[in-house]
Amino acid sequence: MFTNDEVTLKAVAKDLKKHRSDALVIGVGQGVEGPVLLDSPLPSKAANALAASLAELGITGAADEVRRFPGIEELGAAVLVLAGVGKVADGQVSAEALRRAAGSAIRQLAGVGSVVVALPTTTIAEAAAVAEGAALGAYSYTEHRTAGPSGHKPNVRAVTVFTPLATDRAMAPALERATVLARAVNATRTLVNAPPSHLYPETFADAAKELAAGLPVKVTVSDEKALKKAGFGGILGVGQGSSRPPRLIKVEYSPARAKAHLAFVGKGITFDSGGISLKPAAGMMTMKCDMAGAAVILNALLAVARLGLPMKLTAWLCVAENLPSATAIRPSDVLTMFGGKTVEVLNTDAEGRLVMADGLAAASAEMPDAILDVATLTGAQVVALGHRVSAVMGDEGVTAAVQAAAKRAGELFWPMPLPEELRPSLDSPVADLANIGEKAGGMMTAAVFLNEFVGNGPDGAKIPWAHLDIAGPAFNEGSAYGYTPKQGTGTGVRTLVAYVEDVLQRTA
Repeated sequence: MFTNDEVTLKAVAKDLKKHRSDALVIGVGQGVEGPVLLDSPLPSKAANALAASLAELGITGAADEVRRFPGIEELGAAVLVLAGVGKVADGQVSAEALRRAAGSAIRQLAGVGSVVVALPTTTIAEAAAVAEGAALGAYSYTEHRTAGPSGHKPNVRAVTVFTPLATDRAMAPALERATVLARAVNATRTLVNAPPSHLYPETFADAAKELAAGLPVKVTVSDEKALKKAGFGGILGVGQGSSRPPRLIKVEYSPARAKAHLAFVGKGITFDSGGISLKPAAGMMTMKCDMAGAAVILNALLAVARLGLPMKLTAWLCVAENLPSATAIRPSDVLTMFGGKTVEVLNTDAEGRLVMADGLAAASAEMPDAILDVATLTGAQVVALGHRVSAVMGDEGVTAAVQAAAKRAGELFWPMPLPEELRPSLDSPVADLANIGEKAGGMMTAAVFLNEFVGNGPDGAKIPWAHLDIAGPAFNEGSAYGYTPKQGTGTGVRTLVAYVEDVLQRTA
């Protein structure tokens, strides 16, 4: 399933002529008075001439602007590429702007074999952002393309980061981390992009095993018989309308000297038709992406394992296909969830929270130090925050830590409240609660529902928890931008890894 090539990363500090490449990328920013050429390895005479000509050449320095010119022999590159980084103030460029500019350049240079990226870097974090952006930009989904004149160009295969920090002892681990993160994000994208004819609960489990091969992790797959025996009524209920039965995929990483135990729970609806509460046709066209949360937590855990971080992690992938049939659940049906709570199903298109409830209850039974769940849960998230900003809700300490990790990772998460007045709207006359409630603020209502299934720790207090709703950012229906391709984006992977690193930093 995972056939896309990976880019190779290295760093150099000088003598570009000895490191010949097909293209050399340098940066241009949007200054107050017009385009500004950023620091680069260009000879001073060439740099001054180019800087004076930017406006006449129509170059603005805007983000995603990539322009090609003939190369300079003494720099060993066949093509000189100017990449826009967006607005700059006093010559300062943020790590995320560098990440996006590098990703945009590498994405738009598809068909070129080797590229040197010489964006200005003064810290290891900035150099790592350039490397990470480049590796994220070198992605395309080609699994179902046949040979012929499709117009597809191969991804860039080799990227060299030109930075004065190339010989710093922290550079090699930074490049390794960038490689691992890009592998995890790109694997997530590939899972999300896979058509539902090929990715369904059983094959999702196969993919998890394939991705975990060779890593110190344990993958346990519960089929429909095991789910019934254990009482996973939410996953079974959602999946019973499909001829392809559901799965619960548990992935465990347990290093010898783990500092803490975190649990991840992910929504894995491999296709969401809405069930009996059928979606309109236009609403189904992107519903292969409804398993993005499960793909995110799987690959975040595998990235942590690959980096060898001393954190015990358990991921619960709640995987089902939501289809209408004679066996599908109906509005007014009552399901008994893992742990015994009952839920009246008023809308079968509010299925994600049903499978997540099982996962949260199962994760709570192991009493981890904290639980993070990730899901493309509500259309209300897109209404509230759009297509590029995800939401985070839950306990204040965990949500603040997630937002801080997201900022460091270069992803956009915004905290939302869990208003107490929403809980009564979930009351049911026949069960412990209903699966839908107050329509206004539906993103928060869904989180309030999930909160009911977060259990207590060994001290009797509720386990710290955060819910990440990535409904909009998980799937890009528009044009590619920065390091973000069309369709699956991999949003959330880098935030989860950064969160784990931050927890380890606080417990050091």
